[in-house]
Amino acid sequence: MAAVYAPRSPTTGVLYQVVRAHLADFLAAVEARSDGDALPSFVTAEFRKFLRCGVLAHGFARVRCGDCAFERLVPFSCKGRAFCPSCGGRRMAARAAHLVDHVLPAVPVRQWVLSVPHRLRYRLAYDHRLCRTVLGVFVRALRSAYRRHARRRGLAGGETGMVTSVQRFGGAVNLHVHFHTLVLDGVFVCGPDGTLGFHPAAPPTDEDVRRVVARVRRRLEHLGLVGAVATDEGTDPLADESVALAGLSQAAVLGRTALGSRAGRGPLRVGADPDAPWVDRHLPLHAHAAGFDLHAAVHVAAGDRPRLERLCQYLCRPPLGQQRLRRLHDGRVAVELQRPWADGTTHLVFTPAELLERLVPLVPRPRINLLLYHGVLAPNAPWRRAVVARVEEDDTGAPADSGVGAMPAEDHESAAPKAGRARPRYRAWAELMRRAFEADVLACPRCGGRMIVLSTIEDPAVIRRILAHLGLSLEEEGEPMPGRAPPEIEDAPA
Repeated sequence: MAAVYAPRSPTTGVLYQVVRAHLADFLAAVEARSDGDALPSFVTAEFRKFLRCGVLAHGFARVRCGDCAFERLVPFSCKGRAFCPSCGGRRMAARAAHLVDHVLPAVPVRQWVLSVPHRLRYRLAYDHRLCRTVLGVFVRALRSAYRRHARRRGLAGGETGMVTSVQRFGGAVNLHVHFHTLVLDGVFVCGPDGTLGFHPAAPPTDEDVRRVVARVRRRLEHLGLVGAVATDEGTDPLADESVALAGLSQAAVLGRTALGSRAGRGPLRVGADPDAPWVDRHLPLHAHAAGFDLHAAVHVAAGDRPRLERLCQYLCRPPLGQQRLRRLHDGRVAVELQRPWADGTTHLVFTPAELLERLVPLVPRPRINLLLYHGVLAPNAPWRRAVVARVEEDDTGAPADSGVGAMPAEDHESAAPKAGRARPRYRAWAELMRRAFEADVLACPRCGGRMIVLSTIEDPAVIRRILAHLGLSLEEEGEPMPGRAPPEIEDAPA
């Protein structure tokens, strides 16, 4: 076998090391605090899958350069949906590429972001039906606003389309269920000749944003979900299912610690000024009403596909990136905020157990969709195939059609892929890395040639023989380490 290189494993990351070293103790502490009630199996399974991510002992692919015979081993991923930075980055790149290439037509797009009151966030976290209900109210309010403005311009029967990413996290690694909705910024109208034409909307005003958020609040109050008429105040279905998960989720919504000596307190802040005055900033196209918050200032022009893809990546991003985490000398973990807070806070400092507390509520239930389509982009919408853009490159490498023209509403063949060019169902990780991060992972580091996959190795006996032959670690890194006494940590600024 030629020279073989095993790349730097994801297991060297701060998050992986924290989970591996402290998961066993954390699960025991949760069970003791909840009188023997353990976390649901889908939560613990997510952690254990994460511990297998990037571990050569659990399988890998062999890739080789066709020019110089240089080889490397690429470990398998866990395909986790919650907090794995590597798998979350791949999913982010794949979904963004799919939205730009196969869903969003070449029309202007505006992002509307709705946040809900804290109590409702807790209920939405594990009640997907309720989450869909709240999102449906929000989507109908947006649809009504766009149709109303279109009617004022004499455009009857107009329809818009939306894509919503349901995000479960906030910038402070807290449980913050909210909705990022990309709206086609205008309406499609079917003309007398049966063709669809897109009519861009005028930019919304601050009053338009206030009207939408007020409509959402009133409708949810009418449904008894918020406000003084909220029903089921004394019941908690999540606590009936799992007391442990309910307690961690309640604390994570409020940004507080649930276990240990610091229970009920927030994380330590680095860079914070305790005497800093409260800053009430006025942002354009931003409205707040009774705990509801709506922002609509992000807009992408019709022809700016690179910026649209970056926006889609932002919608589909994982909650934590490796670059935001730093291990301190005393074992605590500093998490860098994406942008400083008004009081100057730049980092939050967690003990390993506190960080694990924040990760637990970020795990979604299995088999629920967190990317949803509405309006003309809905799966069964009559106009979907005539609206959805199939951005394909011609022989010169330029987009086949980047403009917005009339499209037959009935002749769906005009919006279908070209004959003989089936839409790909799977995007290679190397392609996504090159597209999202401008990194060519299949370029040979020795000669610059192209590397190809020789085989995938999954048989444990074969894995052990290959790793032993190459002198690589045979340790089952994907298992939690044995429990140990936690270090004494002073409650002082890092």
